[in-house]
Amino acid sequence: MDGTMHSTTHGTTHSTTDQPRTGLRERTRRAIRREVTEAAERLFVERGYEATTIGHIAEAVGMSRRTLYRYFSTREDVVLGKLDVVADEVLVALRERPAGEPVWAALRNSFDGMIAHLDAAASSGLAVPMQRIILETPGLRARYLEKFERIEVAAVLVVRERAEAAGKPWADDDPAPRAVVAAALGCVLAAEHAWLAGGATEKFAVMVDRAMAAVGPRD
Repeated sequence: MDGTMHSTTHGTTHSTTDQPRTGLRERTRRAIRREVTEAAERLFVERGYEATTIGHIAEAVGMSRRTLYRYFSTREDVVLGKLDVVADEVLVALRERPAGEPVWAALRNSFDGMIAHLDAAASSGLAVPMQRIILETPGLRARYLEKFERIEVAAVLVVRERAEAAGKPWADDDPAPRAVVAAALGCVLAAEHAWLAGGATEKFAVMVDRAMAAVGPRD
């Protein structure tokens, strides 16, 4: 006996390990994506983004290019794929903020995960040069800002939902929700530029707080 329990329904055998295996596949996929990303970042920093091809990345992790394409469709995805995960975390955090919390404070607190990610990554030695590559490479910068715009659109919806739930809905033609969210995200980008200009010696959280203090609160 292999220790795996099975159940039979209408002559069909089902393994009770099917569910965990699905989770294992997803964890394995994430681990591989992380390995590829880390290897790619090292190459981008050492060789330069434009000089590093998908073939170079595949060789570095011992994959064929065809296999690598199962995890990332482009070099840009290798660099910016993590931002999608961070964006989801920001939106979840924003939805979970206390109902009575002012919108500016709720937005700032929803950025905690993103801020912690950058502060933790700074110690790796790759985060700072990679952020510079992103902001200094036109194609990457455009995609990066596009992803921020998608966060903005989604966050505006959440902010409107929160206002409606509080009994203080914004009118459809009121620019305030988008203005507030855009200002908050603009502060994050401003803080990032300042953080990089200072060599990331200060905590990113401090830079975000300084940037947001310069603009708000606006409730």
